[in-house]
Amino acid sequence: MYNQSITTLDEFILREQTHYTQATGELSGLLRDIGLAAKLVNREVNTAGLANIIGNAGEENTHGETVQKLDLFANDRLLSCLRNSGECCGMASEEMEDIVIIDSMEGKAAKYVVLFDPLDGSSNIDVNVSIGTIFSIFKRKSTTEDPCDVSDFLQVGSEQVAAGYVIYGTSTIFVYTTGNGVNGFTLDPSIGEFCLSHKDIKIPADGNQYAVNQGNYLSFDPSVQNFIDHCISKGRGLRYIGSMVADVHRILLKGGIFMYPGTNSHPNGKLRLMYECNPLAMIIEQAGGKAINQKLERILGVESIELHQKATIFIGSEHLIDEVRSFVNQ
Repeated sequence: MYNQSITTLDEFILREQTHYTQATGELSGLLRDIGLAAKLVNREVNTAGLANIIGNAGEENTHGETVQKLDLFANDRLLSCLRNSGECCGMASEEMEDIVIIDSMEGKAAKYVVLFDPLDGSSNIDVNVSIGTIFSIFKRKSTTEDPCDVSDFLQVGSEQVAAGYVIYGTSTIFVYTTGNGVNGFTLDPSIGEFCLSHKDIKIPADGNQYAVNQGNYLSFDPSVQNFIDHCISKGRGLRYIGSMVADVHRILLKGGIFMYPGTNSHPNGKLRLMYECNPLAMIIEQAGGKAINQKLERILGVESIELHQKATIFIGSEHLIDEVRSFVNQ
């Protein structure tokens, strides 16, 4: 028997829209389009081996990283869904060097730009480890009479109007915020809909897990090494998947801290501020946690200088972020 109390993602988005008298429905439409793209990506992720789209695409992205076939597929699906909606005037992707400008549809003046990491953790595809899509939405600063430009994308993270991610794991979950709390929706394959499963998520203020690539321990700053030693002495468990969206999702639900500090070879870190750090920081803050960089600056306050800007990050439960702050201060 179908559960009549189920709330789908589309229903939830439309219901939330009614709480804002100034809402015009454009942001709601954009979120639904991202949900549609996520369903298409999920289908291919789950049949990748059968469809022969596992493995390298034989090219490198703008960061010099090997591109996976599913990276390209996910990127194309997001571009297609967002381009066809008419609610978006421009897009930027971790897989593309420059922004994509979308021509306005007749009778529409699109107000939003979208940035996304189409398939975070894609190096884990071949071994069936959880991967995900991360997205960030800003309201454009330029006038709607002209095409958008790169300045519409280079906004500080606190200006995001929405952010979220989709994790493709044992179940597929869509988590997002529009600045009024965090909610999660699990894809029900029997009806093909994301259904509300994690309402008003709150991250525990403390946690007994930490996530970091401990293989880089000797390349970390001594203050970070000391904090890791402190975590070990406190009996905290190391849980590191190597897919940021999966690591942060676990910490969002169970508490703890995810760390990607600088190393000797990458002092500014390797994660992208615009595509990974900003959207996940917004999610964690809206759930009651914190996110800072190694300079102890709030991630959502870091100035955006370039599309593919890299950043260090410490993100998770409030008490653990305060702890790491004290170690770095020392």
